[in-house]
Amino acid sequence: MIPKIVRRGLPLLPLAALAGCNTVVMNPTGDIAKQQADLITISVALMLLIIVPVMLLVVLFAWRYRKNANAKYEPDWDHSTKLELIIWGAPLLIIIVLGLITWVSTHKLDPYRPLDRLDANRPIPASTKPLEVQVVALDWKWLFIYPEQGVASVNQLVTPIDTPIRFKMTSSTVMNTFYIPTLAGMIYTMPGMQTELNAVLNKAGDYHGLSANFSGDGFSHMKFAYKGVSTDEFNAWVEKMKAEPAVLDRADYLTLEKPTAREPVRHYGQVEPALFNRVLNRCVAEGTMCMNQQMHEDMKRNQMAASIRQLPKDGKSQLAEALEMCVAPINTLMK
Repeated sequence: MIPKIVRRGLPLLPLAALAGCNTVVMNPTGDIAKQQADLITISVALMLLIIVPVMLLVVLFAWRYRKNANAKYEPDWDHSTKLELIIWGAPLLIIIVLGLITWVSTHKLDPYRPLDRLDANRPIPASTKPLEVQVVALDWKWLFIYPEQGVASVNQLVTPIDTPIRFKMTSSTVMNTFYIPTLAGMIYTMPGMQTELNAVLNKAGDYHGLSANFSGDGFSHMKFAYKGVSTDEFNAWVEKMKAEPAVLDRADYLTLEKPTAREPVRHYGQVEPALFNRVLNRCVAEGTMCMNQQMHEDMKRNQMAASIRQLPKDGKSQLAEALEMCVAPINTLMK
């Protein structure tokens, strides 16, 4: 026969399955992710300062004032200054502390903010230059371009440890979420827009990244391998990449952009200059005007229209005559 104490503990048995879970979010190897994990721990601990006493008091009051408990009966009691101070003061103090922590952390962990340290004990040397990686979320795969090295890869990201990394991200079609749990938090990627993430990895190893935003049929397979290596190993990897014969130009990108799932890892030894800017401004295809150029032309037209509206009446007439004189010879030539 199963002992009574064992029977009572059986409902907790499923929790043992959690022992095999990979708690990378709370035990990351990147400094930004570590600070975010610490923020979660502090926030939960502060909230438990209220939750745990309340739950204990619920049990205590239910037991103390149960039927036939001979508890003191005070039907006319309606106020206690000490109790009011505890009920309202403690949560208020916790909210103030949480608000202060949130304010400081929001600015300190801003993904656009350049890093000022490698970890809690090491500041970044003044001569250190961040590694720039351009990220494009495709359907349903990830493209990583290393502009300074002139190489690119699909569904594989390799970076050196203890080196600041500056990700510049966009999307080809729909909104996605770039997420490497061991490195930093989730950052959205959107077509026609650029988002950034500054992060650093402190321990070499094989990790994984994924899209955390549903984007269609192949979403569940939109994952990539992430490898942290030493600086020498990264330089050797770059040289190996440069030996690859494949070239990522505009035509190849348009082919790669087509929706596919379970895409294997690809390497490109050369990348067409400014390809990421064309993807960002949605002008990869030949004959397509880039968004930034179109916006610049629109701005100039709006400025000209605003200037004309500010002219006096006779000035507008003179301008109209001048424009007519400029257009008339062109019309004559066309005839």
